[in-house]
Amino acid sequence: MTEKTVKFVIKKDFVLKQELGQGACGRTVLLFDSDIDEQFVCKKYSPIHESMKEEFFKNFVREIKLLHLLNHQNVVRVFNYYLYPEQQTGYILMEYVRGFDIEGYLSKHPEDVNEVFVQVIEGFTHLEKNQILHRDIRPQNVMVTDEGIVKIIDFGFGKQTVNPEDFGKSITLNWWCEPPPEFKESIYDYKTEVYFVGKLFEKIISDRNIEHFKHMSLLGRMCVATTHARIAYFADVRKELLSEKFFDIGFNDAELDAYREFSSSLYNAVSKIESSTKYYDEIGEIQVKIEECYKKIMLEEYVPNSSLVLNCFINGSYHYDTHYSIRVDVLKAFIDLFRTASREKKNIIIGNIQTKLDAVKKYSKPATPFDFDDDIPF
Repeated sequence: MTEKTVKFVIKKDFVLKQELGQGACGRTVLLFDSDIDEQFVCKKYSPIHESMKEEFFKNFVREIKLLHLLNHQNVVRVFNYYLYPEQQTGYILMEYVRGFDIEGYLSKHPEDVNEVFVQVIEGFTHLEKNQILHRDIRPQNVMVTDEGIVKIIDFGFGKQTVNPEDFGKSITLNWWCEPPPEFKESIYDYKTEVYFVGKLFEKIISDRNIEHFKHMSLLGRMCVATTHARIAYFADVRKELLSEKFFDIGFNDAELDAYREFSSSLYNAVSKIESSTKYYDEIGEIQVKIEECYKKIMLEEYVPNSSLVLNCFINGSYHYDTHYSIRVDVLKAFIDLFRTASREKKNIIIGNIQTKLDAVKKYSKPATPFDFDDDIPF
């Protein structure tokens, strides 16, 4: 089939409302679209230094690509873009964040520091899941709307990490805090991002004498200079936060019983997990998986193969105990709990299950070739 080019008439007028700022790579303005009665932020590529126009244009195109990979409440949305490679310029049309940067917002609303911290971790966990490093974490790039919703902005220095060499420190910025020690080895990875987010909150809490922050121990492990002692991933920070909230959110006795019996069954069924294995954490995906699993074995007393259930949560290699069986009624009780739980409760449930699985013995590849007590599902 011959491909055809679909041509659009690309004429669209906006009302210029105000200038928002001028940075090293361009100018930002606020536009109004009268057709849909909505305001947008428009970032025009126009670097201050003409000599860097060609090099920075590649970064501008990369920023557009990264933003189109992301879809999360705590990350700024991109709606459209216009590129003019011949003139080495272009525009990005993004959502207008009505609010303050994180320092300004928490100066006015210090009582919101715990909720803002959770949202920042959620946003950076989403970046991490999509293998994206922000690489310019500073107060001005973490906005909070008037309604208290965090928005991570400005991906001009962002980078997608596909290969090990992508974790090299290829940019030099004027950092607002002491850089981490891995900079001396030209390394910038997810541990580095964890460090800068931790330092950001450490500074805000100290400067504003905030005394009611609930996660000081966790924050300390994010800020530690020694890389092997620092929390490695935002996903790990998120799991700890969800575990802390388990008893604060109001689970009743029946819900706790359903969760505990099911999570204990998972823990008993799996014997060891490969150290690089990940977990599924999209609520909708997990719910579909466990309900499909139940339909296949609902007439049985025991799940005939524990991997059917484990594969709903574990995304990678593991060994499971062939002599242990998960009861079908335990699975059914958990599904009933999960179906009726709020989204916040579901996040807490999944976070706690992942913490439980983290306690399972880990192994590194290659695994022992012959292990007659275990089956390897894949």
